[in-house]
Amino acid sequence: MTLGIDIRLERGRFARSVRIESSARVVALAGPSGAGKTSVLNAIAGLLRPRAGRIVVDDRVLFDDARRIDLPAHRRRIGYVFQDARLFPHLDVRRNLGYGRHARREVQAFAFDQVVELLGIAPLLARRPANLSGGEAQRVAIGRALLSQPALLLLDEPLSALDQARREELIPYLQRVRDDLAMPMLYVSHTLDDVRRIADEVHVLD
Repeated sequence: MTLGIDIRLERGRFARSVRIESSARVVALAGPSGAGKTSVLNAIAGLLRPRAGRIVVDDRVLFDDARRIDLPAHRRRIGYVFQDARLFPHLDVRRNLGYGRHARREVQAFAFDQVVELLGIAPLLARRPANLSGGEAQRVAIGRALLSQPALLLLDEPLSALDQARREELIPYLQRVRDDLAMPMLYVSHTLDDVRRIADEVHVLD
């Protein structure tokens, strides 16, 4: 992955400039709460418009205010995994995963059965989200993001709501996504131990 970010973010009294140039497969953003980590992810995903600057992923320009380029979120090919799984409570796991398959591309890089096996969620397919542990729900959320056929996966502190046992359960699955699928990821965390186990390169926002 080649990632080029040079943006100015402003929200109310919050303002900061972020510049990242990287060719690492997994880039981590670390730093304390309020440093702007989630805002950077939202800008990449198209959920927050930077005040100025440029965002490029693998030579695809997602945002460039000088050239008046601002791709809508659904055209950016971004998978997003939030702090909480955000699964649909009225759908079982199979149908939650199916919701991620809205992208009808000729080449499906990630097949349903492949993702289910990779994340170990075959036994969960008939369950509702209320009957999942936190770690299981996050695995389903990762699967749903992968089935949208993304070019880049954004993970916003996916372990922060889990206890230590569930964190240890989920990390190997994130490493599988990184290694077996060679999926480019931008991973946000304030826990450096998690970052060291997942990321190839770390950028700290003060």
